Amino acid sequence: MIRAPASRLGVWLHAFRIPTLSASLVPVLVGTVVAWRHGALQPVAAVAALVGAIAIQIGTNLANDLFDFQKGADPPERIGPPRVLPMGWLTPSEVRMGIVAAFGIATVAGAYLIALRGWPILAIGVASIAAGLAYTAGPWALAYTGLGDAFVFLFFGFVAVIGTYYVQSGTVDPEAVIAAIPVGALATAILVVNNLRDIETDRAARKRTLAVLLGRGGARAEFAALLGAAFVVPLALWAQGLRSAWILLPFGIAMLATRTLQTVFECEDGPSLNRALIDAAQLHLLFGLLFATGLALG
Repeated sequence: MIRAPASRLGVWLHAFRIPTLSASLVPVLVGTVVAWRHGALQPVAAVAALVGAIAIQIGTNLANDLFDFQKGADPPERIGPPRVLPMGWLTPSEVRMGIVAAFGIATVAGAYLIALRGWPILAIGVASIAAGLAYTAGPWALAYTGLGDAFVFLFFGFVAVIGTYYVQSGTVDPEAVIAAIPVGALATAILVVNNLRDIETDRAARKRTLAVLLGRGGARAEFAALLGAAFVVPLALWAQGLRSAWILLPFGIAMLATRTLQTVFECEDGPSLNRALIDAAQLHLLFGLLFATGLALG
């Protein structure tokens, strides 16, 4: 029997999915480094962007728990980490309050950024919160119609990196656009492993993720393509003479990428794919840190 966290705080931290929040940290870090390189660093704006991004992700995570629970997509016997609602650790009303609180914090952080940069930030904030809810809510939920991967790539890649750069510089630069590609690709790769692991339970719950639509072979090919896209970007920047060899720092974790790829392609059991999920999250975080360092030094 799975035991609940020892405290209420522990339950809420579990519901927030703390290990996944690097998906918000990395794009803000990369966007901020690009802004710094261009002489546009604004630390307060960067912190506000980080707070807003993390709050939106937490709100989205809680909303996913709520709507997946209501649709029967997260049974207590699920292969992945236990969810708070099927386990009875939180009630639906408590999770709803958590969603409101998280998106409320994001709104407060966004208000400062809107005052700084105007309506584009308002549009980004509204779209991000709407997408976070639409990911699993409603009859045409993104995660249930095969659109979840595109949502993650767009919002955890392009929107987050370019938005972070914009709130500090007031402009959009091609370098920020390019830097968003590996960030979004590796965030999406985490989702692919998650959906590959849950392919049978999702199919039974009529949750038509892209993994369900593509099948195991297609999902594995998508995962490989996303890893390839991530590592091609720093290589291309170096080969084109746009950055020094420092930009190749992410290749220092090539062994982790290879191990994760091998597990995804060779394993189908839950425990192995759970380990691959942890590796994919670590890959995203470490790649982001090394990529940001390479951008700063090169």
